[in-house]
Amino acid sequence: MPDRTDDIRQLLHEAGVQGEVRVLPESAHTAAQAAAALGCDPGAIASSLVFQAGDEPLLVMTSGVHRVDTDLLSRELGVPVQMARAKVVKEVTGQPIGGVSPIGHPAPLRTLVDRSLQEYGVLWAAAGSRNSVVSIGFADLVRITSGTVTQVAED
Repeated sequence: MPDRTDDIRQLLHEAGVQGEVRVLPESAHTAAQAAAALGCDPGAIASSLVFQAGDEPLLVMTSGVHRVDTDLLSRELGVPVQMARAKVVKEVTGQPIGGVSPIGHPAPLRTLVDRSLQEYGVLWAAAGSRNSVVSIGFADLVRITSGTVTQVAED
């Protein structure tokens, strides 16, 4: 298990999350790749995406079947929202794009959680590397991220 993934596993355990950590044989860089490797619905993949909301980073946990609507978020938050550059993602999360975990960042990030994720009993989120994932329930995901449940894409 990669060191970063082991760190995430430990943080989840400390937070009382009993999720299963898996290291996949191939990259799970996209939701489709992760879903195929796990044999689950792509919607159950809780993708961690980092945006710039005005001057601040914003973590958005979205369903693998949604594309985040930055115009919708800009209206909701009252500031321009755009995808963060790879350098910013690495700085604010300490993790690579495609492997960003919901937790384990150098400092807490404001987090929005796609409300459609609550449709799935088991979610799979990245666990700090491009080929590691962890199972987690919706309530635990919201709790450990201190996330705000909202709509992040037009239906």
